[in-house]
Amino acid sequence: MQPLILVTNDDGIQSPALEALEDALADLGHVSVVAPDREMSATSQCITLNQPLRFQQLAPNRFAVQGTPSDCVILASLRILRVKPALVISGVNRGANVGDDISYSGTVAAAFEAALQGIPAIAISTYARQNPDFTPAARVAARLAAKVLEDGLPPDVILNVNYPEEWNGTFCVTRQGRRAGKTVLVENLDPRGREYFWLHEELHKDQERSREAGTMTDYEAMAMGYVSICPLQLNRTAHSYLDHFNRWMEREPKPVGPKRGRGL
Repeated sequence: MQPLILVTNDDGIQSPALEALEDALADLGHVSVVAPDREMSATSQCITLNQPLRFQQLAPNRFAVQGTPSDCVILASLRILRVKPALVISGVNRGANVGDDISYSGTVAAAFEAALQGIPAIAISTYARQNPDFTPAARVAARLAAKVLEDGLPPDVILNVNYPEEWNGTFCVTRQGRRAGKTVLVENLDPRGREYFWLHEELHKDQERSREAGTMTDYEAMAMGYVSICPLQLNRTAHSYLDHFNRWMEREPKPVGPKRGRGL
């Protein structure tokens, strides 16, 4: 029996990237698409709690969910699909998911949700352009999917894969970097004089160039034309600081309060 591959995203069921992934994965197994019925970018690992979840079957292997990317994985694995998927692939996202953006990404969150369900998962994104060609990134996802189907992934670990603007033909295992910029508020007034805001990113001129144990960051790899493969894990414990905080807790805290001055 062919393995069942679940494809989802945060760009919505209408994204042409889904068809590109379906075509690229066709030789590896049976592909089912369960994706949000609208764009759900930057929803992180949000799940729907205060309203019912609904889905609509659009084709024999295609389903649109009124919910988030994480909702899609939960609903697909527990209700829509008859068997548990052997692999979840989330994407291909329009726009890279590297550095700080990983925390907000619905694409990466869907892969994390799969890991919570005990399913190996890959998140795949591509450099943003006005009319991106998703086929090359989808083919890269298929190559990695074949390896994961054969070898598996460590427990609670996903692969966050990012395809560069111009690929040099090489893969690079990376670590998560930090955004070379900061989030700012752009203020304006609507036609009725009411204040509103847009979130915007203000980039720094100097891109990140730090190295840690010789491992390139996802930002660096993308800038140099590599496909970035960054292993991410569910457990966010800061293990290297556990001893620090044990010592920190052993120290008596200094008194807190107003300093007593001399009387008149």
